Amino acid sequence: MHQSVLATEAIEALAIRPDGIYVDGTFGRGGHTRLILERLGPRGRLIALDRDPQAAAAASAIADPRFTFVHTNFANLARALDDAGAAAAHGMLFDLGVSSPQLDDAARGFSFRHDGPLDMRMDPTQGMSAADWLAGAEQQEIEGVIRDYGEERFAKQIAAALVAARRREPIVRTRQLAELVAQAVRTREPGQDPATRTFQALRIHVNRELEEVSVMLPQAVARLAPQGRLAVISFHSLEDRIVKRFLQAAARPEMPRRLPLKASEMPQPVLTLSGRAVRASREETTRNPRARSATLRVAERTAVPYSQSRIEPGARWRN
Repeated sequence: MHQSVLATEAIEALAIRPDGIYVDGTFGRGGHTRLILERLGPRGRLIALDRDPQAAAAASAIADPRFTFVHTNFANLARALDDAGAAAAHGMLFDLGVSSPQLDDAARGFSFRHDGPLDMRMDPTQGMSAADWLAGAEQQEIEGVIRDYGEERFAKQIAAALVAARRREPIVRTRQLAELVAQAVRTREPGQDPATRTFQALRIHVNRELEEVSVMLPQAVARLAPQGRLAVISFHSLEDRIVKRFLQAAARPEMPRRLPLKASEMPQPVLTLSGRAVRASREETTRNPRARSATLRVAERTAVPYSQSRIEPGARWRN
């Protein structure tokens, strides 16, 4: 059963108004969605997004006239809001990464703990599976993905081992991949499986997770109403770095150099940060070990028109 991480903290951070419009950008199995609906009044509205077909099936069980589900990736946020007839929202929540049901389903191929087809796609009907990518990628490309997305210091050895192994037979099963990685990794931190970083790297690459977070964030700010809250929960350093840099850049716009300005002419940010990053309590991590790596960051939209912002796709915060 999926347990929504930092659920209480995230819902409180949204400062939900009963008649507001809210977005759950990562529906999953609806944990955050149900908590938001509990706080909405009859005139409130919640729009949820997810690209996973199983999430879409779970969403169909919510018979609430205030609830709208859009089967799409959050990188298509602006279009999804247009399709749902919402010009702006008073709050948006994004719980990044993979959900417990996805990890626990061997047929999805996300976990090295269960033997299954090496798929790893959030939407199995779209794009290339991890097995297909490994079958055709050059060794240098495999090494780069494992190094950059898994922060794996043995990326070179792992890539060489995978290329050598695929000459003998295709790499198509999760356990097969995990065993190959274990043979190539000489040492690992206590308590961490040798395949952890490689599986993370392949999943991020196959689903373009970091790119899509970078595309989503400017859309979220552009569609937030003044005083609307943006809450993002990330689970590894690469995601959190993108979120942190984006929010900081939006909250501290670049100042013009060597130009005398009156106080009323000073550039204003499009976001203000709401406190420090929040991490799960010891009680929650004991109950749900997945929460150990979770980080919640929150910001509030100002009244500055978004067209005045320098925070656009491709800006320095993505690097």
